[in-house]
Amino acid sequence: MSYRIVPLTPAGERVITAASDLIEPFQARADAADRANEICAANYADMQRSGVAAAFVPEELGGLGLRSMHDWILTIATLAKGDGSAAIAISMHLSTTRGQAALYRASEAGSPPHLRAQRILEAVAKGEMLICSTTTERGTDNLHPLSEAVWSEAGWILNGAKHFVTMSPLATHVATNVRMRDADGDHIANVLLPMNTEGVQPQGDWDALGMRASGSQSIKFENCLVPHDALRKIGPWGKWSTPVLVNRTLANAPLVAAFLGIAEAAFQYALDAQSAPSNDRAKARPGVHHALAEMEISLSTAQSIMARHGAQLDDFMAATNGGATATYEQGHELMKDYQSAKWVVNRHAIDIVSQAMDLSGGGGFLARNPLSRLYRDVRAGPFMQPYSPIDAREYMGKVILGAYPET
Repeated sequence: MSYRIVPLTPAGERVITAASDLIEPFQARADAADRANEICAANYADMQRSGVAAAFVPEELGGLGLRSMHDWILTIATLAKGDGSAAIAISMHLSTTRGQAALYRASEAGSPPHLRAQRILEAVAKGEMLICSTTTERGTDNLHPLSEAVWSEAGWILNGAKHFVTMSPLATHVATNVRMRDADGDHIANVLLPMNTEGVQPQGDWDALGMRASGSQSIKFENCLVPHDALRKIGPWGKWSTPVLVNRTLANAPLVAAFLGIAEAAFQYALDAQSAPSNDRAKARPGVHHALAEMEISLSTAQSIMARHGAQLDDFMAATNGGATATYEQGHELMKDYQSAKWVVNRHAIDIVSQAMDLSGGGGFLARNPLSRLYRDVRAGPFMQPYSPIDAREYMGKVILGAYPET
């Protein structure tokens, strides 16, 4: 594949080498986990043991020191060749640890935020912490979380419900966005709390078409008491702000790479089957040639936009001090470019897996064929917010015209 993505940094090369070593064991476990509709604990033990789960932890704290968004994207695409469920789950954990690493570097040494981030990162490096993360709630969007944290003398009291809390059956902690109020008004805030906090109620209700091994159950929060320093304001509630735009783009862009990895795996399955020594007849069929060529073109397109978007994100982070000095307009332009990449990759990934199924014939329709799982898993991509396909083009059009939306 001529447009195959390669790491750009030494830290990225280390992480991606570790991720590549996990493809085969993930593939070997994927069918059983999918059939059981259960998260595969062995995959996460492997990611902790190999250092992938501590990719963003600074080296002095025991991690691999990753900082490149491009190489994070490639890491998730690599893992998804083995198991898409594990790839999206660990990406959400990595999103939170990346944020903690940024806070650790930006805070004054010895200050409370610095020390708290250090404790979290060291726990991740030791394999003592796995963090699930979600923003999704039924009947609302990312800008209007209805889960709410209310201040009390003892700490913040959290109530609400979240859906698609990926990896939560194994996680030690959960990070999520909530509504909070202070003298300045209503805000979106991020909260990180242990899963064993009193009032955290996993619902055990995950039963989906695809990504069945992701453990994306719902969680209710009932009068959960968390320390005052567990909440961090991001931006105003109910409208876009630069921090929210940057936060959502950085967290979600690597998730798109999981669907690129699924497409790469499907293409390889199809290519291996058609080029097998016992399949000489396929090599002489023009229809097979045309289908493989179309898949190669689609895959190259998806790889190219994902690689360019990753490099663009790295450039943005370097130019804006990790997003801290970005303007509102830059935030929207970043989100718009992410939407372009998401649209292209999701559409091409679905097409590639469908073409792989066509080439496999009736065998691909059998549940034991890995393509049947990829066919279902790849369809999760368009649903991930922001934005759904029906809303993405409207948002992009407004940004292209300079009519930057507030909501």
